[in-house]
Amino acid sequence: MTGIRLQAPAPGWAVDADVVVVGSGVAGLTTALRCTAAGLRTVVVTKARLDAGSTRWAQGGIAAALGEGDTPEQHRDDTLVAGAGLCDEPAVHALVTEGPDAVRRLIATGARFDTERGGAIALTREGGHHRRRIAHAGGDATGAEISRALVDAVRAGGIRTVENALVLDLLTDSGGRAAGVTLHVMGEGQHDGVGAVRAPSVVLATGGMGQVFSATTNPAVSTGDGVALALRAGAEISDLEFVQFHPTVLFLGPDAEGQQPLVSEAVRGEGAHLVDADGVRFMVGQHELAELAPRDIVAKGIMRRMRELGAAHMYLDARHFGAAMWESRFPTILAACRAHGFDPVTEPIPVAPAAHYASGGVRTDLRGRTTVPGLYACGEVACTGVHGANRLASNSLLEGLVFAERIAATIAAGASAGSAGAAEAGTAGAAEAGAGAGMPAAG
Repeated sequence: MTGIRLQAPAPGWAVDADVVVVGSGVAGLTTALRCTAAGLRTVVVTKARLDAGSTRWAQGGIAAALGEGDTPEQHRDDTLVAGAGLCDEPAVHALVTEGPDAVRRLIATGARFDTERGGAIALTREGGHHRRRIAHAGGDATGAEISRALVDAVRAGGIRTVENALVLDLLTDSGGRAAGVTLHVMGEGQHDGVGAVRAPSVVLATGGMGQVFSATTNPAVSTGDGVALALRAGAEISDLEFVQFHPTVLFLGPDAEGQQPLVSEAVRGEGAHLVDADGVRFMVGQHELAELAPRDIVAKGIMRRMRELGAAHMYLDARHFGAAMWESRFPTILAACRAHGFDPVTEPIPVAPAAHYASGGVRTDLRGRTTVPGLYACGEVACTGVHGANRLASNSLLEGLVFAERIAATIAAGASAGSAGAAEAGTAGAAEAGAGAGMPAAG
């Protein structure tokens, strides 16, 4: 698909920068903050408002070996098992070893996580994890808190942003290296119409593509724009078939379409049970972790039981939590259920799987470099190899943090070495081991 471009007018305005970041979730804003801290002129462009992406919808939390007795090695093992043998182990090693400090830096940026009475970070458990290692905020509003903290930091840092901007295509120089992006600003803003941000480093952090499916947990902006841009630019894409379906999404009827309310895996982590209409816990005996098996196994278990009974959905039973726990630990989910006419305090919640996360995407190496020099990708748009065929619960926010920091460090190092060094770093993008699609190893 190299050479294909969207039909759009020539840019009517332009902005110059050292780095342009496309997307404003945890991956994009972390990249922007770290690049700015390194002295790079950074511009963030985003399809809607700064806080409108997938990050703010994340409920359960962020996984990292932060608890007593937990280790990166244990986190690695759970990640590899969930990935069904298709994870890239060097990428997983980077994630789990750098993850705890990345979370601490996020806290230093201003994110406030729930804590125990003694002040330690409160940790919960989710599917595929053998330990409680999920840090959460606001009970079940972790993504919203992370988004708030990062957006506040970006605004406080005076980082230039262009909102309501649909990215169109990658700009390249005569040598085929990234040179910026064209975009179309829709609605009110500092700019209007088709324009360009010219920069030698372009970071795609555009999120997923859940809106391709009729029922998804993804917001309306998740339409695969970053993957499409990368394809048109000639970048390699990998593992697009590995779309994870979340097992427990609030069932709103067979004709419901678009974004559906998520019922976090943390609800099962705190002791909720999956049951059929007769109250039978059908996941018991199917996996050693029962309802807390990896997501692909639980989603298949639900679909299997639905077919056996001719049912349109199963149920998640957490009535034993009581009203106080629901209100303090899962206020967002409680409100969503009640808004749709269900009360989890007094009745089981109807649930069914729905499209949730793209484990594949734009192929990158361990530094977030794609096969197009100067083009980087991180977060859900990227295929780093961390997730394999099935993402381990709450590894997504962590991946965004860790690989955003790696990208920023790589860009900063290239900039400090001068334009020749930056070009060399870009063309080496296909040479470093660790890409989730088997990039060839360099010496």
